[in-house]
Amino acid sequence: MNAKKLFSKWSLGLLLFGFGLVSNANNLQISGTAVSGSNISFNISWDNSWNASLAPSNWDAVWVFVKYQDCATRQWYHASIATSGNTAASPLQVDQVTDAKGVFLRRSALGGGNIGSTAITLALNIPAGTYNYKVFGIEMVNIPQGDFQVGDATSTGTYSSATITASSQSGGLSAATLGGASVNIPATFPMGYNSFYSMKYEVTQEQYVEFLNTLTYDQQKERTGIDPIAAPGTGAFTTGSQYRNGVTLITSGNNSTLPAVFACDATAGVENNVDDGQNIAMNWMSWADLAAYLDWACLRPMTELEFEKICRGTAPRVAGEYPWGTTDFNYYSTGSIATGTGFKSNENISTIVNGRNLWSNSGVVAGAGYGPCRVGMFATSVTGRSSSGAAYYGVMEMAGNVWERTVTTGNATGAAFTGALGDGALTVLGDADVATWPSSTTALGLGLRGNGYYNTSANPSRTSDRTNATTASPTRSYTYGGRGVR
Repeated sequence: MNAKKLFSKWSLGLLLFGFGLVSNANNLQISGTAVSGSNISFNISWDNSWNASLAPSNWDAVWVFVKYQDCATRQWYHASIATSGNTAASPLQVDQVTDAKGVFLRRSALGGGNIGSTAITLALNIPAGTYNYKVFGIEMVNIPQGDFQVGDATSTGTYSSATITASSQSGGLSAATLGGASVNIPATFPMGYNSFYSMKYEVTQEQYVEFLNTLTYDQQKERTGIDPIAAPGTGAFTTGSQYRNGVTLITSGNNSTLPAVFACDATAGVENNVDDGQNIAMNWMSWADLAAYLDWACLRPMTELEFEKICRGTAPRVAGEYPWGTTDFNYYSTGSIATGTGFKSNENISTIVNGRNLWSNSGVVAGAGYGPCRVGMFATSVTGRSSSGAAYYGVMEMAGNVWERTVTTGNATGAAFTGALGDGALTVLGDADVATWPSSTTALGLGLRGNGYYNTSANPSRTSDRTNATTASPTRSYTYGGRGVR
């Protein structure tokens, strides 16, 4: 990640540091950050954007939020966005949200292609003081309001063949109607009928590094596998980028007062280099790790009904189908990665076939070459939905790579979930503080969907497979990752 130091003539005497998010899955870049009065401005660009009137009739967007650091205490806080004074140059528009935790930036008219560098200005509501700033962006996909089908009558533990409608969402669902060993689901449970946004990709290692670098020493200790006082070069979760995780401590913390600095360093040497795995899906995430990231980013976990909506969309169910809409199934190992692309932003394989989303490492020896791949790796300029492994609305890797954590319908704890959003703040020990989310300690109320790279069985990758729908599994694993929704 490139960082550029800027200075502002703000009347409150602010020292501004602008950080550009670069080399993400669709080349999302935020640059040129500056402050004037209570406004923060920057330029944003990303590739492969769309706003479509034909099926799936949706758009992509970037969820943008701002963190500010008190220069006296070094503590980071989440900035509120004002209700007026927010502007975007063509071709983008600013969509504000009711909790003021950020904004969505998206195309203002129908169209597709790359978004060139576009000027954005946001008005902040924060106390007077002297601060450092970071602007963050996460690529998202709009999931429109509407009916959709669940269950496929074939997959293990599948729901009954039912349709989720406005009546379902407003009146609740009985266990008998939903099937799949579910409990009664109240109307407060997010069933997927209402519109929402999903992260386009699983959380990447670069995104997790950026998260870590806004935490306190004590919070970092909980959200990694090491003590932040460890020596530079220490892997935050593994030794020597084992299981393709390159999150590394590069500057030691200091006795619980000064936090450490982390970076991506999958190929030891110069950190944050082009081959350091910034775009590899983040693995080794416990539920507490993922929950903390989602709370910090003002997102929330998805439910397993939303999982099926993202995958199937408005299309009719197909027995045994995968998220790319067919029963085609092909998996790859890290030995399939094209020479010279490993850990880079263009990491890819050379063969194009349908149903190639599942990423498997069967037969590969555990070590530096064994683990998840770059998010969005199978999508190219010549691939379609099945050959890129895309879900109905354009969300990537809903099967394979790393397991998705979803709020289950299979027990009362999961059914009590109301869809409350994160507030941008964590506890002093770095845990999510949203009371209605599944416990960070037990993960009761959660399950796993979509399969991980280690599992060579096709079944858990199916859209309607619920083999692990109530598997809480709170601990870290080299195949656990995830994403959030809003």
